[in-house]
Amino acid sequence: MTNPTATSFGFPRTKVAETASWLILVRPKQPTFGSLVLICKEEAEAFSKLSPAAFADLKTATDGIERMLSEVVAYEKINYLMLMMVDKDVHFHVIPRYAGTREHDGRAFHDAGWPAVPALGSTVDLDLDAAERLAQTLAQAWSAA
Repeated sequence: MTNPTATSFGFPRTKVAETASWLILVRPKQPTFGSLVLICKEEAEAFSKLSPAAFADLKTATDGIERMLSEVVAYEKINYLMLMMVDKDVHFHVIPRYAGTREHDGRAFHDAGWPAVPALGSTVDLDLDAAERLAQTLAQAWSAA
C-alpha cells in the first residue's frame, strides 16, 4: 500500500527506484536538478518509530542515490532534509548541490542557494509528464550500476 506522502509526490509516475523499505521519487518542485524525495514505506510519522530493518536499508537507499546523482548531476555536496511539516510520513528531501547550471529536457536548473542553504522557494516546477521523464532518466542510471 502506498502512503499519502508518496502519492502527493506523484507516485508511481515519479518513481526512480525502491529498496525493501524506501521509495526514491523525483521531487516535482526542483530547487536543484535531480532533487528527490526518499520516503519510508513503513507506517511511521516519527523517525524514531522506524524499524531496525528500515534504518539498515537506509544505507542501501542512500548509497544508490549518491551513486546515481553523482553520475547524472555531478553534484558537489548533497543535503538530506527531513521536514515532515505537511507530508507526515517519514521522508527526506534530497537536494544535490552544485555551482553553475545543469540542463535536462530543455530546462536549465540553477542552485539559487549555493553555497549556503538550499533555496527551496526557488524551483523549476515540473508537471507530472516532465517529472516522469526525469524519473526515467534517473532510473536508467540507478539500474546501470
